[in-house]
Amino acid sequence: MLEEGASGRRAAVEQVVAGLGGAVEAMYFAFGEHDFVCILDFPDPVSMAAVSLSVKASGALHTRATPLLTIDEIDEAARREVTFRPPGA
Repeated sequence: MLEEGASGRRAAVEQVVAGLGGAVEAMYFAFGEHDFVCILDFPDPVSMAAVSLSVKASGALHTRATPLLTIDEIDEAARREVTFRPPGA
């Protein structure tokens, strides 16, 4: 970080993400448990999984992904019929 600066790290993240058809929506550096937070937009979950696997395998970073759903995706999920029986019912 001291050598290439925050903009160098962002460029590296953008290169990886763009290589799989994605985009960096936001990238923030932070104090505390997490050094930085990225909001990435990938065309599909498999692309995100590919990036995650590669980054973690390198040992350079420890990451955690939280999939975000759009309002339309939640509306679609709410319309789907789910057959479910609670335990004990």
